[in-house]
Formats: sequence, C-alpha cells, structure tokens
Amino acid sequence: MGDVSKRILLGRKLRSSQLGETLLPKRIALPVFASDALSSVAYAPDEVFIMLSLAGASAYVWSWKIGVAVALVMLTVVASYRQNVHAYPSGGGDYEVATVNLGPNAGITVASALLVDYVLTVAVSISSGVQNAASALGFIHGHEATVATVLVIVLAGMNLRGVRESGTFFAIPTYGFMLAILGMGAYGFIQYATGSLHPVESANLTVVPDAHHQNALSGVALIFLLARAFSSGCAALTGVEAISNGVPAFRRPKSKNAASTLLLLGAIAVSMLLSIMALANTIGLKYVDPGDVGRLRDANGNPLPAGYEQHTVVAQLARAVFHDFPPGFYFVVAMTGIILVLAANTAFNGFPVLGSILARDGFAPRALGSRGDRLAYSNGILFLAILAIVLIQAFNAETTRLIQLYIVGVFVSFNLSQLGMIRHWTRHLKTERDPAVRRRMHRSRIINAFGLGMTAVVFVIVLLTKFLAGAWIAILAMVFFFLVMKSIRRHYTNVEKELAADEEDRVMPTRVHAIVLVSKLHKPTLRALAFAQATRPNVLEAVTVSIDDAGTAALLEEWDDRNMAMPLKVLHSPYRELIRPVVDYATAIKKANPRGVVAVYIPEYVVGRWWEQALHNQTALRLKGRLLFTPGVMVISVPYQLHSSAQRARELREEIWVAPSDLRAGRAVDTRNRQIGK
Repeated sequence: MGDVSKRILLGRKLRSSQLGETLLPKRIALPVFASDALSSVAYAPDEVFIMLSLAGASAYVWSWKIGVAVALVMLTVVASYRQNVHAYPSGGGDYEVATVNLGPNAGITVASALLVDYVLTVAVSISSGVQNAASALGFIHGHEATVATVLVIVLAGMNLRGVRESGTFFAIPTYGFMLAILGMGAYGFIQYATGSLHPVESANLTVVPDAHHQNALSGVALIFLLARAFSSGCAALTGVEAISNGVPAFRRPKSKNAASTLLLLGAIAVSMLLSIMALANTIGLKYVDPGDVGRLRDANGNPLPAGYEQHTVVAQLARAVFHDFPPGFYFVVAMTGIILVLAANTAFNGFPVLGSILARDGFAPRALGSRGDRLAYSNGILFLAILAIVLIQAFNAETTRLIQLYIVGVFVSFNLSQLGMIRHWTRHLKTERDPAVRRRMHRSRIINAFGLGMTAVVFVIVLLTKFLAGAWIAILAMVFFFLVMKSIRRHYTNVEKELAADEEDRVMPTRVHAIVLVSKLHKPTLRALAFAQATRPNVLEAVTVSIDDAGTAALLEEWDDRNMAMPLKVLHSPYRELIRPVVDYATAIKKANPRGVVAVYIPEYVVGRWWEQALHNQTALRLKGRLLFTPGVMVISVPYQLHSSAQRARELREEIWVAPSDLRAGRAVDTRNRQIGK
C-alpha cells in the first residue's frame, strides 16, 4: 500500500536516463523560476506605502519616485545576472561565482544567505498570498497561519512530482497574473484619461502621522524615511538570482535561454511594478500597517468604525478599476493570491539544487544530493517545507513582520556575486588576446561593476533601516548556517582522512573470539550457532545473561540434554540488565587480546507485518547500538524468517512478474498480464 500511495501522489518512477525529458522550454521556465520576482510586485507596493504612511498621507507623493528607483536597481541586477549565466552555466549561481573567484568562505557566505532567503521566500510569498485571498474570502481571517501551512505542504507535494510537472501546472496562473496586473494598469489609465476612473475605497481617508514621525517631511528624518520605504520596495528584487541557479534545467542552449528568460523577467516585472505604483499614486490610495489601522481617519477626521477591514493595494486598485465589472476584480484578486502562493515554487526549485551542490562539495548532508523517484531533489524539498512552516507559525503568517527579515540575504549574495564576476573578467582579460572578445569582457565587467555599486548602496540602506526591525534575525540565521556548513565540511574531511586505506588495514587479526547470544534454545539460536561454526573462529562460545535463576537453570538443563558441542557461559546480572553484561564481557575479551577481534552473533526474527516489528527484536536493536560503539567488536545479525515474512515474500514475488521480453522493452506485467509501467 505504501508503494501504491507513493505512485498515486508522485507518479511513476523515472529512470536516470530520462533526466533530459525534464528540461524546460522558456515558456515553462519563466513561470517556474520567475514567479517569485514577478509576484513580489504584489506586496512590494504595500510595504512602500506602509513606510511612507508613517509621515502621513502627504508622503505618498514619493511613492512613484521610489518605484522608479527600485525599477532601476532591478534592471541593473538583471543585466548583471545575464553575465553570470553566460560565464557559469553549471547551476552553481552566486555560490559558484563567489567560491571560484573569492574563495570558499565567500562561497559559504553566499550559500548561507541564499538558503535563508529561499526559506523566507516561501514564508513571505505564501503568507502574502493568504492575506490577499482574505480580501475576497472572509472566512480565512484569523486562520492565516493554518491555511499557509496547508499550502506549503501542498506545494511541496507538487514539487516532489518533478520540476517539469510542477512548472506546467504553474504556467497558467503565472501568465494569468501578468495579464491581470498589466491589464488592470492599462485599463485604469484609459479610465483616468477619459475621466471615468472610479475613486479607490481609501481615497477620502486621511492618515495620522506616527508619533515618532510628526516632522518627517524635512531634513534627515525625510531621508531616513525614504530610505526605509526604498529598502522595503527592494523586496521586488527577490527571486532574480533563481534563474542563475536553475540554468541546468533549461533546454539547450542553456545559458542563452536562461539569459533571454532573465531579460523577459526584468521587462515584465518593472512594467508591472511601475503600473501599480503610478496608478496608486494617481488615484490617491491610502494604506497603512494592517496592525495600525487606527491611524486612518474618515473625511471628517473621525476614527473609522471598529473592525474596519483594510484591503491590500492590489485589491483596492482592482475594486476601483473594475468597479462596474466584478469578474475583473475577482480575476485580479484570484490571480494575485494564486501567484503569491505559487511564487514559493521558485524557492522549491532553487533551494534543492543549491543543497545538492553544497552536498557535492561536502558542505551539506549528502542526503540533499540524492534525487527522488521523479528525479527531483526530494530531501531538499522536504527540508525547505519544514523550515518555512516553522517560520510561518512563529510569525503567524504576517507579511509585514516577515518581510523585515527579507532581502538582507539576497543582497549579500548580489554583492559577493558581482564582486566575483568583476574578478572573473579581470582574470580572463590577462590571458585573452582576441580584440572582439576583450571588448565584450570589458563591457561585461563595466555592467557588473555598476551592478555592484548599486547593490552595495541598497545593501547598506537595507542594513541600516531593517537591522533593528528584525533583519538581525536573518543575519543570525546566516551565521548559523555558515557555522553548520563549515562544521559539516570539517567532519567529512576528517572522516575521509580517517577512512583512507593504508597497509595496516590489510593485517589479519591474530585471533577471532566468537560469541553467540542465547536467550532460548530454539531454531534461531541453532541457526546462529551453525553460522558461527561455519566461519571457523579461534574460539566459539555461547553466552546467556541470567536475570531469572529458574529460567537459566532450565536453559542449562536443555543445553546438556541436547549435547551441544560448545559450552554455554552464563553472565549473571543481579540488576536484571541484559545489555551491559554482554558489552562488558566483549570489552574484557578485547582488552585481553588487543590484536584480536570479538565477533558477536545475534539471532533475530524477520517479520512480514509492520506491527509485528514492535513485538520483536527490541533488545537486539539496543544491544547492537551499544556494541557498534565498542572498538574491536563486530556485530553479526543472523536472521530467521518467520511465517509472516515468508508469506509477504511470496506476495511480492506474485505481485509482479517480469518476462525477459518485457524487461528488455522496459515493461513490467502483473499476474493478470496487465501492463503497469514502461
């Protein structure tokens, strides 16, 4: 049943040779790798308006200018990453660029930053999607964290089915979101030009400035406020780096297709962001922190009624633009909510790939480098889902709280990546003699240098404005991942050195002392004794632990009646311990013969039903766990198959019969001659 359920959920297994069938064309790669960056335009404007609202509604005049600044940074980053995918198409992305050009420590720093950013991408995207959905579905209010957790689980399950399958499924809502936002912007400006644009629901509201920002529209206070708003708006840049990590998933020519997808991503994201910011500024939209709606006032300056529900920026714009066409409003809200949830798919593609590269280099557990049945990195997908769920529950799926932790990591990787690319071009210019190639390298280095300058400025602004607001948590998480990866690498290095073969390992032991553990004189014990005799040890003895005098006496009597060929040694245990006496006895034998080996044979039952396992072998499992840590002691399990295990084996043999011709053709046929796979 376990295998059948797995096939229903994940689909049929894929052979390693079918990896090429999972490669993505550009039309599918765009929604797979760019959904995060595209969806960021749905919540980045909210964060800009929240920051500006601290100084009152008059500060909203800066919103479109901040949008232009964010768009300029995004286009710069896109141009820079187009150089990355051409120079490093192997999929290592920022990690590979930093490691090759700046050293291992820089690479680990980038990797730790990206890991944190991918986890936050899932948490922020899904939390924001749930909040947008709550604008149309009131029953979600108060249950955002639970709904978000369920969505993470569903998304992880879909990604376990493979990149291509999940990408095909996500393509329609991603393109639908593009159509919704760009269509809303175009239709809204047509209405504005013709004077038919309906006022937004918050147009007549006023905003009471925050107590700490009463005079924020002058001097240093204004600069700091605009810097905070700009840093929050830069959340729209998250996800741009995902394409550089996913180049191997593109069809050939990989780097060219990835670069084209990056350019398309930049053009679409900038158009969507600027249309939202410009339309919101034109229509007089007001938006404050959802937890601080008490600063909103009606046209007469009176507080709003208790329980006032403030809708997101996109929802307010959609309601105004499609005032006379409700399906248009619901289409925009639905596509926004869906894309914000599916934006997490970018992380579900980037995180496992990065984890597999780190595992290959020895900086992460090797289990992260294993592909599952559908050729996806299943362990990385599950690990990412668990971390994201922890964050969602810890912050109650509140986007404004989570976003303070966001984008710090991505700008760390941006800066180190651009610095690494500058060194990359400088190193190659020293050996390149072709004038045309040198001109291209000079142009690429200028682009990366300009990108470094822009991202460095943004990083400083983000760090200064977000550190105390929660960014310190993200930085602490990066330090934690950095130290963990260094420790894992050090462990693997030490183990490799310790396991390196030398001539001493070829020396035969001088003596083998075999011990067969006996609890009862039954078939499993007799089989273990026979197997131990067949190995021809120097010394062979049976050992039992006495915790009950009557039972031990009966065992000795039966042993003598059967005229067993070896002695039965009794280890007395006055405190009724079964494991310690055996461990102490084996250790004492090893100390008496330092160059010898102690072989402990343990009879075990093999059962066929899962619930039977809990009824047998528990003492044997604990004993093996202790003996494995005893130097010079080998543990040998001697299985004895019970009837249930033999019956299960027959069921498995009868379940699928494979004919030689079917095996050559790649087909399996069950006993009813029905094809079940190819």
